[in-house]
Amino acid sequence: MEIPSPEMDLTPKVARAGRPRRAHALRNRDALLAVAAEAFGAGEVDIHIQEIARRAGVGIGTLYRHFESREAIIEAVYRQRVDDLYAMAPRLLAALPPDEALRAFLEQLIAHSAASRGMAVALQTLMDTRSAVFARARTDMIEAIASLMNAAAQTGSIRADVTPETVFRAMSAICISHDQPGWETEAHAVVRLLLDGLRHRERGH
Repeated sequence: MEIPSPEMDLTPKVARAGRPRRAHALRNRDALLAVAAEAFGAGEVDIHIQEIARRAGVGIGTLYRHFESREAIIEAVYRQRVDDLYAMAPRLLAALPPDEALRAFLEQLIAHSAASRGMAVALQTLMDTRSAVFARARTDMIEAIASLMNAAAQTGSIRADVTPETVFRAMSAICISHDQPGWETEAHAVVRLLLDGLRHRERGH
């Protein structure tokens, strides 16, 4: 019987084969999401799932292994966009003073809303199915804003008596009109107004 040498790979063949398969599956999923995100962002709201699979270079069976329906793809694209935005909060805090990080994040909310215009019709499908993705997105955005506001309040650069929910509601109110002409200019004006108000000290201080 052969005695294994120290250089021999004793990892079971199934495990060795499993890692490449998982990596390949992940690449397929990422490719599908990238194609879908590009199509929805460009306003191709009626794109068929077969076409998404074709552009991603995979078979329809592979698509269905990752996403059980067209709605599941839309939800995954939106969820990824929200996750990317949520991840910006700690990166901004690491790079900027807290109040400037807050400003930059609120402006990213505007950019996110602008980029979602092409997905508006597709997202309506999720609203009709009462998807939980929007509630989760709201929770994540409030949490991200809270982390930035708390950091800024601790440095004394903003007041502490305004809640993250209030700031989120103000941003939502302007961003929901992203289909109106000139809304981005007004949205940035709202950010400046919010920050001016947050930097105004509480009464008695």
